[in-house]
Amino acid sequence: MGFDAVGVATLEPNDHAPELDRWLAAGYAGTMTYLYRQAEQRKNPARIMPGARVAVVTLSNYFHGSARPTAGKVAQYAWSADYHDVLRRRLERLATAIREIVPGSQARCYVDAGPVPERELAQRAGLGWIGKNMMLLHPEIGSFTFIGVVLTDADLAPDPPFEADRCGTCRACLDACPTDAFVAPHVLDARRCISYLTIEHRGAFGEAERQLVGEWLFGCDVCQDVCPWNVRFARPTGDRELEVRPDVAQPDVAGLLAADPEAFTRQFGDTPFERPGAAGMQRNAAAVLANRAPARP
Repeated sequence: MGFDAVGVATLEPNDHAPELDRWLAAGYAGTMTYLYRQAEQRKNPARIMPGARVAVVTLSNYFHGSARPTAGKVAQYAWSADYHDVLRRRLERLATAIREIVPGSQARCYVDAGPVPERELAQRAGLGWIGKNMMLLHPEIGSFTFIGVVLTDADLAPDPPFEADRCGTCRACLDACPTDAFVAPHVLDARRCISYLTIEHRGAFGEAERQLVGEWLFGCDVCQDVCPWNVRFARPTGDRELEVRPDVAQPDVAGLLAADPEAFTRQFGDTPFERPGAAGMQRNAAAVLANRAPARP
C-alpha cells in the first residue's frame, strides 16, 4: 500500500500524560488552543474512537535529500502535494483491508489531525523512539516520516513497543536549534520554534518573532538535518505521489508576497501552504525578505 513501516499499538493511557499537563501549563503551546481541548483524549487514546482496541500505525518516508535553497527555505515534508490527501487514500485502503480481515469491525483513519498522540502510538507499535527533539526516530529510516494511524475495534495482536532510547548522550539536535527552542531534552517551547511560528502561529509577527524566523519561509528541518540517525540512514523516497514540486520546494518569495488570495489558492491550495493560508504565507515571506535585507548603517 506504499507504507515504509507498520505496527500495531495498544490504547492504554499515555505514559507521557503528566509531561503533557506540565507542557500545557507552562504555556509552551502558544496559540495552539486546540491542544488544550484535546488533552484528555491525547492522554487516553482509547477515548478517541468508541470501542477502539488498537491503533495500526504507519510510517511513510518523505526525505528528498540534503540539498536545499539558502533563503526562503521550506521544510521537506511540504515539498510535494499535500501529504494529508496522499496518506488518507492509503489509510482508507488499509482500513478497508482491516474490515475484510475482521468482518464487522470498524476503523477510522487519522493523518496529522484530531486528538491522536501519533508519536507515542508509533513508539508503542514498535516503530522507533521519541528523540530529544520530540521527533519519532525509526532505526532504519530516521525521522523524515509521515505518521498515519487507523484506530479500530478489530482484535488485532499488538506489536512489542520500542523500549530503547538510542539517542544516548547526543545533543546535536538541541545544540543546532537556531532559536534555542528546546528548554530541555524532550521539552520544546513552541513559541520559539520556527515551524510553529511559520505554520501554526496566528497573527502578525512581533520584531523578535520576525528575527527568529530567519530565512525559513515554511517550517524548519534543522534539528532533523543534524541528527546522526538521519545523516546515516535517511534515504531519498521513491514515492511517486510525493515527488518534489519546484514551486513549493523553492518558492518565489517575492511572488508570494505579491499574490492575491485567489491566485495563492489556485497555485498552493493542494499543498501544505494552505495551512497558514495566503495571509500567513505573506507574513512569512515579508519576514524572510526583511531578514535578508542588509542592516541599516
